[in-house]
Amino acid sequence: MTTIQGCNKYENGPLMSLRTRKERMANTWIIENYKKNGKDLTSYYNGYLETFTKNGDYSYVWENISGTGEWSFDGNDQDIKIVGALNQSNQTITLLKLEEKRMWYYYMDGDDKKEFHMKAN
Repeated sequence: MTTIQGCNKYENGPLMSLRTRKERMANTWIIENYKKNGKDLTSYYNGYLETFTKNGDYSYVWENISGTGEWSFDGNDQDIKIVGALNQSNQTITLLKLEEKRMWYYYMDGDDKKEFHMKAN
């Protein structure tokens, strides 16, 4: 009997993927769930979406606010650094899950933990 072991890069998976991290990240993502310090505030973010491209371009749109910038993996590919986004300071987000159709991440805003669960658009 053969056992296959994988290295789970992110807290919530996937265990293994045939697509590279960059290929999985390159997508337009829409909000599925948003929590601030564990409190569900998804309804405040209706219509929020983010786009990450393979060549490192980043954009977001939410109501009448939008911005563009660049993204890259950081911290052994668990973190993503976003720079140059209009209306948003440079930011590092920490991935919790990165699958072909799901991406979860969080970032700290002072003492506030903001967690986004996104799905492919």
